[in-house]
Amino acid sequence: MQSVTLEFRTEDLTLLGLIPEGLFSKYEEVELVETLRLEQGWRLQLLRVRRKGPLRTAAELERESRRIRSLYGFESFELVERRPRTRDYIVLVRQRNPETLQRLLSLAGGEVSPIAPFKITSEKVIASFRGEERALRRVLRRLDREEFPYRILRASGRAFPPEAATPLLTPLQAQLLARAWLLGYYAVPRRITLSRLAHQTGRSAPALGKILRRAEGRLVVRWLSEEGAIPEVVAAASESGREA
Repeated sequence: MQSVTLEFRTEDLTLLGLIPEGLFSKYEEVELVETLRLEQGWRLQLLRVRRKGPLRTAAELERESRRIRSLYGFESFELVERRPRTRDYIVLVRQRNPETLQRLLSLAGGEVSPIAPFKITSEKVIASFRGEERALRRVLRRLDREEFPYRILRASGRAFPPEAATPLLTPLQAQLLARAWLLGYYAVPRRITLSRLAHQTGRSAPALGKILRRAEGRLVVRWLSEEGAIPEVVAAASESGREA
């Protein structure tokens, strides 16, 4: 058995329906404590949820149970414990799996399960999984094919060395970026428009533009991190925001 810890952007998982919209208007962090049942169609999980303000009483949560289920898409919702000092609820929830998760679970074939650490904030999701190596690789390959952005933070053994398992660009991004460069899309002045380039690749201009922007973003982040410039860029952006 192998394990791997991935990092996703919360906004991407929200768009896929894996995280309820508006969740972080009232909550700071969600942690998966334990997955009690994971089927292709639904999941039963024990969660730790940290509230931004004071906790509601158990009676208040009971009265609002129907609204909470409707708001966050829970089939069932049960308060297990309140922790006022840390502003945490421990809750048991049953949720219907969205289509994307159902496809990944089918691909995993019951050989992959979520484990700790598994934390969700408004900015990022740190998600860990354990399973058979071949099943984990199948899931990661599907994420790559669908150009779903993720980053490998840790992996057990030598099965998933971060640099080898997470190439800078996906094969499709590398292919289209190279073609765009060869045809003069990045020349100054530009020798081919996005529309013409899209026509030659058999894609729509918006779809091609999204692929190229994601590839460009990965290249920029890698360059900034290698140059050690990210803290400086963040500081400069913060200073610029204050001046504005």
